[in-house]
Amino acid sequence: MQNFELTILGCSSATPTSKRNPTAQLLNIAERFFLIDCGEATQIQLRRYKLKFQRINHIFISHLHGDHYLGLLGLLSSMHLLGRTAELHLYCPAELQEIIEVQYKHSETRLNYQLIYHHHTYENDVVLFEDEKVLVTSIVLNHRIPCCGFKFTEKPLLANISKDTITYYNIPVEQILPIKKGADLTLPDGSIIPNEKLVVSKQEPRSYAYCSDTCYDETIIPCIKDVTLLYHEATFLHEKLERAKETHHTTALQAGQIAQKASVKKLMIGHYSARYKDLQPLLDEARSVFDNTVLAIEGEQTKL
Repeated sequence: MQNFELTILGCSSATPTSKRNPTAQLLNIAERFFLIDCGEATQIQLRRYKLKFQRINHIFISHLHGDHYLGLLGLLSSMHLLGRTAELHLYCPAELQEIIEVQYKHSETRLNYQLIYHHHTYENDVVLFEDEKVLVTSIVLNHRIPCCGFKFTEKPLLANISKDTITYYNIPVEQILPIKKGADLTLPDGSIIPNEKLVVSKQEPRSYAYCSDTCYDETIIPCIKDVTLLYHEATFLHEKLERAKETHHTTALQAGQIAQKASVKKLMIGHYSARYKDLQPLLDEARSVFDNTVLAIEGEQTKL
């Protein structure tokens, strides 16, 4: 089974604390490394957890609040100084390109590698990246400024055929791949062996939905329905609901409600306000609605 692993690099909201950094995550799907948001200290966190940032070829920035991108310029510069030559794809608000180019203009910096921009269109289900292993699509979020979430979906894996089955039916080599893709087997006497009798049951494709900054908004439910893991911000406890509404954020209780209504397999909450030293009340509140909830904790890896 191929890798599908999420590492939390930062889980704080607008301001970092002595124990929590602003938002950043690293997702590894089949050795494709996707950096999701890039708050301050992201490159330090990558080093701390011994993650090789030169393997990152795709960076996704949700929106232009500083706690989600202020670590990006430093990371791009370090990649340059350490000799990167491979192209890097940046999926981001169009204005971020201007911010980066102004910085490099005035520092007279010319990157050794090509930085390729893909600007958000703020439409749901737009394909941002696709190859034979992974599909990444957009989720429009309801925040104070334009904001884009991301859904990462594993392409369906080929089914397996046991050696005993191949031997028993004397399956020719050239027919193995079609059978893995779903074909039946026609024997020399014309009888047909249905595919389900030939292959080991397939694993359901795994998926991860990232909903960074957003107020409670049920319109995202069709985009995230049935995902394996949902990351949803939970900046406040529900007693701070009015503050959440003012700042276009979500409470832990509301994050649980979204997870329940979307029938996700597992919920991870994060983007905690710096006011909360103890995160257990946030977890308890989300679990009061959706039991299979965990906290985003820096350095922890979640295998899907």
